[in-house]
Amino acid sequence: MDRKQWIIALTPVVTALAVFVALGCVDLSPVTDDWDIGTHVTDWRDEIIYQVLVDRFHNGDPNNDYNVNPYAPTAYHGGDWQGLIDKLDYIEALGVTALWISPAFKNVEEDAGVSSYHGYWPQDFTAPNPHFGDIAKLRELVDACHDRGIKVILDIITNHIGQLFYYDINGNGQPDESIYGSGTSSQLTRVSEWDPDFDPRGVQGSTSLGESGPAPIVWVYEPSINRVPPQPAEFQNPDWYNRKGRVWDWNDRDQVLTGDFPGGLKDIKTTNPAVREALSRAFAYWIGAADFDGFRIDTLKHVEHGFWETFCPAIRRYSVKHGKRNFFMFGEAFDGDDALIGGYTFNNGVDSVFYFSHKFTVIDGVFKNNGPTKAIEDLFNARQTNYSSVPNPNGPIDENGDGLSAQQLLVNFIDNHDIPRFLYENPNLASLHNVLFYLLTVDGIPCLYYGTEQQFDGGNDPFNREDLWTSGYDTGNETFQFIRHLTKLRKKLDPLRRGDMTIRWSTERTGDEDDAGIFAFERSYQGDTVLVVLNTNDEHESVTSAAWMDGQDGNDMQTSFDEGDVLVNVFEDQDQTDDTIVVGAGGKVKITVQPRGGKIYIRER
Repeated sequence: MDRKQWIIALTPVVTALAVFVALGCVDLSPVTDDWDIGTHVTDWRDEIIYQVLVDRFHNGDPNNDYNVNPYAPTAYHGGDWQGLIDKLDYIEALGVTALWISPAFKNVEEDAGVSSYHGYWPQDFTAPNPHFGDIAKLRELVDACHDRGIKVILDIITNHIGQLFYYDINGNGQPDESIYGSGTSSQLTRVSEWDPDFDPRGVQGSTSLGESGPAPIVWVYEPSINRVPPQPAEFQNPDWYNRKGRVWDWNDRDQVLTGDFPGGLKDIKTTNPAVREALSRAFAYWIGAADFDGFRIDTLKHVEHGFWETFCPAIRRYSVKHGKRNFFMFGEAFDGDDALIGGYTFNNGVDSVFYFSHKFTVIDGVFKNNGPTKAIEDLFNARQTNYSSVPNPNGPIDENGDGLSAQQLLVNFIDNHDIPRFLYENPNLASLHNVLFYLLTVDGIPCLYYGTEQQFDGGNDPFNREDLWTSGYDTGNETFQFIRHLTKLRKKLDPLRRGDMTIRWSTERTGDEDDAGIFAFERSYQGDTVLVVLNTNDEHESVTSAAWMDGQDGNDMQTSFDEGDVLVNVFEDQDQTDDTIVVGAGGKVKITVQPRGGKIYIRER
């Protein structure tokens, strides 16, 4: 055997972090008492999140530009934490208030010609990625953001490590690809020892004579690409991994939970109490070291519920104990099943989710593909049963110290780094502005993906991960200005951030009908009410009225306003129609909205 390889299966590593307490009662201590962290959030409903891939935002420090190739879409391009510091004026000008950065920790450098610029191939859970800077530079970034009132969210991974070991299926001490078959069959099977297919028994060793029992795993030592055994050292214990091979059936729950992620990302055995302790401790470290305000959690549905019901309370307790009262955790379950996604918000799990069912049903179904706005109302109503209404102990709170539940904190988004950009599939700029208007007014925490403000239109990964510097950081283009206008209104009008939402009009109609494409809702907070009306129809102006409905004439939209109230549209656009209206008898109004337009009404003072 190569002396640079270790068959860890034969030489288990003694766990360095002891499990001090019973499962579910993890108590995390700070690595040092010198850290200065605090609470920087009043109410997460006030925030507008801006997601960035650090490597693609701005290159502020050429000294860390090793293994950089800006002409290869899957290579490192040179963006770093100094680059974000240098461009905080740009971020602040857009009006966003919370910065979600890609994973900060050290990764396997590259695999099969693809680099780890995205950050999802962890090798060391407690060391910074040197492509982006050191821990002092990371803390400088967070402090600079806090000085401007910008909160910082760290993307984290608990499901897997990078491709740091292979399964030595044939026992020869090297990673092979083999073809199996016989002269009596036309069926041949290819097996890669880096990424073999899922086996519920665990990956099995095999020779020409047949199976030989569980295949040992071999840690690889290739320092030139940082493919070395994981850190902290306890993660070198083979019993900390499920070792069942690559997921190939996404409908098989066992595979989804315990299989390796395709590409050789090795699945961590998160049912192990020692693993739960170590992961909780590792990510608590980042809170203390850099004063992060929240976590976005990757691959939520690939980890069992019990892990989140242990990990999340532990992180919350750590944060509160060390002076950070309003820490926020939202998870990514890449799935359109609303009940499945919402299930992770119960039993002290995550505080919220990246709202993928909303992305597929509303953003794509309604705004991208011109579906009926009734779908928005149906999904909104499902929230009452599919998401927790109970605030988590030590979880997010409002300015009065009252807890906020998942139903109040869902993170809405248009697109992200894992899916094509909105303009790739619908190149109509009016449609993009229409969905941005909705995103920044509807109930929930809005999340913008970097480059949307520059009208980027990349397709699937990696082409949706463009370099922002190609835009020249233009703050004058119409989409940047459109977003900026809406972020200012959102900050000015409390109900647009914190208000309870009541839907006033949705429709099944998408054609030539009077109300086709109309969606309207009120948001109310502490006695103030805002009425939002928008039209998703591409072809014609629509109105909040349908005289033929229920056989009634003048069936206009019901509101909570009093007869005679004067409502003024505060959203400045090209359309001057119905910018001031008088509420009619019984609180009803009839409002006309141009194709792909929107209006925001407040009561005239």
